[in-house]
Amino acid sequence: MEARGDVDRDRATDRDRGPAGGRDDMQPRIAAVEQRLGEILRALSDPQVVADQQRLRPLLQERARLAPVAEAAARRRGLLEDRSAAAAMVGEAAGDAAGRAWVAAELARLDQAIEDVEGHMRVLLLPHDPRDERGVVVELRAGAGGEEAALFAADLARMYLRYAERRGWTAETLSASETGIGGFKEIILGLEGDGVYSRLKFESGVHRVQRVPDTEASGRIHTSTATVAVLPAADEVEVHIRPEDIDVDVYRASGAGGQHVNRTESAVRLTHRPTGLVVTCQDERSQMKNREKAMKVLRARLYDLEARRRHEEVASDRRAQVGTGDRSERIRTYNYPQNRVSEERIALTLHRLREVLDGDLDAVLDPLLAADQARRLRGLAPV
Repeated sequence: MEARGDVDRDRATDRDRGPAGGRDDMQPRIAAVEQRLGEILRALSDPQVVADQQRLRPLLQERARLAPVAEAAARRRGLLEDRSAAAAMVGEAAGDAAGRAWVAAELARLDQAIEDVEGHMRVLLLPHDPRDERGVVVELRAGAGGEEAALFAADLARMYLRYAERRGWTAETLSASETGIGGFKEIILGLEGDGVYSRLKFESGVHRVQRVPDTEASGRIHTSTATVAVLPAADEVEVHIRPEDIDVDVYRASGAGGQHVNRTESAVRLTHRPTGLVVTCQDERSQMKNREKAMKVLRARLYDLEARRRHEEVASDRRAQVGTGDRSERIRTYNYPQNRVSEERIALTLHRLREVLDGDLDAVLDPLLAADQARRLRGLAPV
């Protein structure tokens, strides 16, 4: 009777897994991925495609994204075949207690392996954000806290630049408005590399710092904030800006720079009349380079604005992404006295503040991305 019960349970499990020996809810998506991957591989064998960088790069990126799905699907099929073979041995082992125990253990092992690979595949099959492979424009602004907030904005900028260095990305400062003691009222960074937006897209929001400022004689802890906005970079093809829609003003740069500041009108201000967006850049000695950098920032802002409209979000005012900068609004807290970083959205606490600010940002980003995947798998909104 025990052997018959084992056989019945295994047959029920096999029925649950479907006629092919596996749950079929993913099968149409797997088939679509494998078909598309075949199309990509055929295209990559075409010398004309290989010679055309504009066609080649997106195909390589898509192949890199789809190949792990196909590999997991192949592993799943192998495990399902092994399980079917093990299940067929149940009858043969009916009169052998040791054989029944071995078959039961093997079925349990294979069931767990199948469950693991299917869980991995469900993550791989989550809807892909086409912006994930883009570079980004990171805008940091001092919030509440005066000079201390500006110094904190500088610390955050350094953190992202160190993180970019660790990831092998390229980085440049597109615009900066410095204070007299080394802080930034505003600083805009451009980061390029593989999967930059996918890693940094959850950095947008209010970042809060709690520490004793260098200028505080009594040792009292101050709380200050800085806002961060991470915008996916856009190229000229995606965002067409009509020259007649832009007012261009040039003027003499302000701040450090010696004689250059006083003698040349190299600073550039772009005003996009249809949206009212204004971008300024004065970091370069060349007016042309300043204009190119300002256009890069303007394209990113316009792309972000349109993307938000498409997703029916309120985006006419970009501050919706980062809040007002008030101390009570925050996504993350950096507490110096306790050497603590607290990620408020997922209740994550790390006692390694110095390492995080020195660019070890994966310790925060990996749990954020995992939480986002879990929420999406449950059909909930992202973090």
